[in-house]
Amino acid sequence: MFDISIYNENCISGARKHIKNSSVDLIITDPPYGIDANSFEKHYNRNGSNVNDGYVEIPAEEYVDFSQSWISEAERILRPGGSIYIVSGYTNLFHVLSALSRTSLRLVNHIVWKYNFGVYTTRKYVSSHYHILYLTKPGGKVTFNTYCRYGADEHDAQGGSLNYRDREDVWIINKEYKPNQKKNRNELPTELLVKMMQYSSNEGDLVCDMFLGGFSTAIVAIGLNRRITGFEISQKIYSMGIERLKDIKPGFLLDETRVPQPNTHIKRGKPWTEDEIRRVMERYSELRAEGRNKRQSIDTISMEFSRGYFSITNILKSYQKEKAQGGFLSEN
Repeated sequence: MFDISIYNENCISGARKHIKNSSVDLIITDPPYGIDANSFEKHYNRNGSNVNDGYVEIPAEEYVDFSQSWISEAERILRPGGSIYIVSGYTNLFHVLSALSRTSLRLVNHIVWKYNFGVYTTRKYVSSHYHILYLTKPGGKVTFNTYCRYGADEHDAQGGSLNYRDREDVWIINKEYKPNQKKNRNELPTELLVKMMQYSSNEGDLVCDMFLGGFSTAIVAIGLNRRITGFEISQKIYSMGIERLKDIKPGFLLDETRVPQPNTHIKRGKPWTEDEIRRVMERYSELRAEGRNKRQSIDTISMEFSRGYFSITNILKSYQKEKAQGGFLSEN
């Protein structure tokens, strides 16, 4: 399982040389943002002496061609049904989206990642989010592990679905605070990477990072028993990343990941029969007659019939509509 193929090369020419067509299950990458690299420390109000040098930025005038080239390679190496997550700031997001529009990749979600330590400003609103573009490649079965983190029946203290909340397209995940420690210019937090890998890959899958940087993607992939490949053009940053991998043990993150509760709604997504609908309506009437409110009644029916809450709610609405229109479910 400990399969690493990491190269100190330009990702565009390196991918052409080392990675076969349609061989990667998941790509997670944080490309250069095409802005003045030195402005990071000023904007984030941090001590630049703690930031590793060697970061290679892309000149603004080259960003359009650069984006088109690396994204074309990403499309080529991704398997049909594979997924890609691209983390981007807003400065050159337009160029990233434009390059993607020239591929077959399908945009599934435009996720907003809200983080702490926003850009320091005094004369405008504080920028404290990144964009994450989640896309899939047509032609194969997409891996999306809907219940890998929270079961369908898990709720918070207010009765809200934890699964629903975790899959909303606004993610609030803090960056990792490393005071007085050497760090790369813009490292993705472990929590963010774990979430993407859990939903969009399985153990043994091949994960690729086109721009390895601090090797965070590689470390998390190994920690979740995924195979990893990728590229880092800077010799200095590449060498530091390889050193970080020396003590990483395969699967070390598995014991730290949350185990979701098993789903009890085993009929979720299956068609309703007319007989089942009638029995649900009879049971709903009984529960309301006993003095239970709508929510309590539906929760009880959900457990008894192994159906989801919203599915039952829709059945109730459909029943009332059919009854009002004199349909086959109305009482004669």
